[in-house]
Amino acid sequence: MIRPITPSDLPRLREMLQALADHEGGTAVASLEALEAAAFGPRPLIRALIAEHGMVIYFPEFSTHRGLPGVFVQDLYVAPQARGQGLARALLKATLAHQDWGARFIALTVSHDNDLARAFYAKAGFASRGSEALIHMEPESL
Repeated sequence: MIRPITPSDLPRLREMLQALADHEGGTAVASLEALEAAAFGPRPLIRALIAEHGMVIYFPEFSTHRGLPGVFVQDLYVAPQARGQGLARALLKATLAHQDWGARFIALTVSHDNDLARAFYAKAGFASRGSEALIHMEPESL
C-alpha cells in the first residue's frame, strides 16, 4: 500500500534516503528535524509517499516552457528486494494521484552513470530534454 507519510514515518523515510545515498555513493542525508520541517512545518516544502519497500519525495513545479504545472521528484527509492516488481512505477503514478495542483507532467534528475535507473525511466516514458543539466549554487556565492 502506498500512502502519504505521517510524522511517525520520518525515521523510516530517513533510512530509505540513507540507503539511496549509499547506493548513489553519497553521504549527506537530511536530518529528521529537517525532514519534519520540510514535510510538516508551517510552510511545507515537500510531499512524500511511502510503501513497505519504497518511497518518493516530490513537490510542485511549473514549466514556463510548457505553461503547465508539474511534479518534481526529488527522491525515488525502491529497496533491492522489491525492484523489478512495479513499485517504482506505482510510486510515480501515486505522485500524480496525490498531488492537488493540476500537475500535467513529472520531472526528475538521474545520474548519467546510473544505467539501471536510466533504462527504467526511458521504459516508463521519460525523455531527456536536450543538453539541460541541473546545477546548484550556495547563496554565499552571490
